[in-house]
Amino acid sequence: MNAKSSIPKINYFVGLGFLLMLVLSISSCKKASEQQTTSEKRATMNPSENETPEYFMLRPEIEKAYGYSHAVKIGNVIKVSGAVSMDDEGNPTAIGDLEQQMKNCYADLEKVLQHYGCTFDDVVVENVFTTDMAKFLEFAGYRTEIYKNHFPTGSWLGVTELALPELMIEIELEVHKKN
Repeated sequence: MNAKSSIPKINYFVGLGFLLMLVLSISSCKKASEQQTTSEKRATMNPSENETPEYFMLRPEIEKAYGYSHAVKIGNVIKVSGAVSMDDEGNPTAIGDLEQQMKNCYADLEKVLQHYGCTFDDVVVENVFTTDMAKFLEFAGYRTEIYKNHFPTGSWLGVTELALPELMIEIELEVHKKN
C-alpha cells in the first residue's frame, strides 16, 4: 500500500477518534452535572416555587395602565423593572437632559430598594438601555456615587427608542437580598 492511499484512512480514524473524544467529554460533563446534589441545584437555580411572590408598585396607577409591576421579590431575589425619568403622573421629566434623567432613574430605584430593605450594595445585575450611548458614557462616572463598594454585572445597550420618545435612559436591576 502506498502512502497516498493510506491518507484517507488516517483522516477517517482521526475524525472518528475526535468524535469519540467529543462524545466521552459530553457524557462526562453530563454525569458531573447529575452528581450535583439537590440542595446545590436549588442554590444555583431561581427561587423556590413554594415561595410567594411579593409585588411592589412605585406608581400604581401608571403601572396598572401599562400593565406591569415595578418589582417582584421571590425569596432573596428581587427583579426590578426598568426605571425611567418620569413624575408621579407618568410624564417624562428632564427632557433632553440625559444626566438628570439618569439621576432620576437612580432615585426611583433607590425607593424600590428601600421598600425591600436593600441598598445598591445588594444589586447584582444592572442593565442600562439608552438612546444616546455617547452621552451615557460621558455621565457613567456618576455610577461611582451609586455603587460605592462594588459594581454589579450587567449590560449597557444602545437602543433606538424607549417607551416614550422623550425618554433617553432606562435602568433595570436584579437584587439579592441578604438574610
